[in-house]
Amino acid sequence: MIDKRYHIKIVPHRGESVHRFDLHRYQIVGAVSAVVLLLLGSMGLATISTLRSYARVASLRAQTQRVRSTVQKIDGQTVRLRAELRRVQQENVRIEQLIGVHVPLAIPKTHPRRTAAPPKRVSMRTVQATLRTLATASAATTSQTLALQQLAMKVLNITHLSELAEARLVADIPSIDPVPGSIITGCFCYRTYPDVEFHEGLDLAADYGTPVRAAAAGTVVAAGWDGGYGRKIVIDHGNGYQTWYAHLSRLAVHPGERVYKGEEIAYVGESGFATGPHLHYQVMLDGVPINPAPYLHGIPSNVVASLP
Repeated sequence: MIDKRYHIKIVPHRGESVHRFDLHRYQIVGAVSAVVLLLLGSMGLATISTLRSYARVASLRAQTQRVRSTVQKIDGQTVRLRAELRRVQQENVRIEQLIGVHVPLAIPKTHPRRTAAPPKRVSMRTVQATLRTLATASAATTSQTLALQQLAMKVLNITHLSELAEARLVADIPSIDPVPGSIITGCFCYRTYPDVEFHEGLDLAADYGTPVRAAAAGTVVAAGWDGGYGRKIVIDHGNGYQTWYAHLSRLAVHPGERVYKGEEIAYVGESGFATGPHLHYQVMLDGVPINPAPYLHGIPSNVVASLP
């Protein structure tokens, strides 16, 4: 094989000594191969690095999209929470109106955010600020709701007590016919038979033994014989009213006993000075006899108007 050599001469500009290099062909081929391999290796590394960068960028984009989607969902939830909070606040306002008491919020009332043109992107900082605002408003609204619940219970209790007191007042006022379906045979008026005098009650005709009911709730203060009245019961209603029931055939209560309105207390008879079976029914107010007729079928309107 012919040994091929290549001569390279380097001649300086001023013509000084010439530099000569002898290169064999295999040396040149080796150098070129090394350069090619180096270039190929560099290109491979660059390609791998580029592919990794693309993959990293794609991963970051996907992660950013997931975060953005999560933020959007959280922001949507804050909008719903704000609407729910507003609904609770409106209910509190209605409760305030019903019970007539105002419980101020510790912070201004929140209003739903306008969503006519929502921003395309919502930052996490914005969502965090919104959540902090909602947390503060929620705490204040919860405190207001608890206070209103307590006040409402007090108002309901007071109302209930007021209703009970009113019912007690009504129960203690004569307002029913002691002998339902009876006929008035003796008026609250002057009369000449069977004696000449002012008749201070009503005579209610009924069959012998018909049950007699208490015209109002009260306490029996007398139950026994009382001269011309025969067997008689007196009930004190504790409000200035007393009711008398006379000419009874039999008594069903005793002095000191508490009776309710409509309770059977005795039975119609003709004891004492009576011309036949009937009930002498008398209503006293502050010790003065009044006409029982307006009290037979309810409380008179003027009495109702005077109730506290």
